[in-house]
Amino acid sequence: MNPAELKRLRTQSILKELIPEALSTLEDEYLKGLCVTDVECKKGRYDAFVYLDKMGFDEKEQAYILSHLKKVSRHIQNHCMAVEGWYRAPNLHFIFDDRLKYQNHIDALFAKVADELQKGKK
Repeated sequence: MNPAELKRLRTQSILKELIPEALSTLEDEYLKGLCVTDVECKKGRYDAFVYLDKMGFDEKEQAYILSHLKKVSRHIQNHCMAVEGWYRAPNLHFIFDDRLKYQNHIDALFAKVADELQKGKK
């Protein structure tokens, strides 16, 4: 692994810890309790995609949360810069995480294929 890749992974790890900490300082109850499932920095660490757990939010609540996160993203960046001593933090892009649902779907498909293979052997 090259040094740039290590820096990117380290930044992702730090952001995954600092973003929930910054969210907990906000007054909005929706934003305060959000769970960050993953952070993915793009090459160059200029942009970071923050994946959030849906936790049963409906479409209207998700839209509300994303719009408010866009408004407070600068506050979150400033928090990260202050805590870590960075002179620049990545631009944060918030996304609700559908990867768990996708992974469960893939697992179900593999289980179905495995069952059909077992039936074919008998």
